[in-house]
Amino acid sequence: MIVAFNSPIPASELDAYIKEFEELVTSSGTVESVAARHHIRVPGDDHAPVAVASAILQLRVADLDALNATFALPGTVDLIRRWQSRYPYQAIWANHEPLA
Repeated sequence: MIVAFNSPIPASELDAYIKEFEELVTSSGTVESVAARHHIRVPGDDHAPVAVASAILQLRVADLDALNATFALPGTVDLIRRWQSRYPYQAIWANHEPLA
């Protein structure tokens, strides 16, 4: 998942968002692992045609059923609404088979 906040947010707030997201998905039992990192800003970001990422969050799931279950986790809508009200953002999902 690529998360792009509409405006830069403090690093501590981004860390809080990531932590809350990680806690939500790992407590579900449907996600095998989560890895998240802040986007590394480079000068080329100034020319991004769509959005510049704030963070990348990678979820590893066992199968398509587990992937589908992550979109219906209890607490997901609440997390999205709370963070959107404080810091509007967009999320882009890229669902794929393991890359390597």
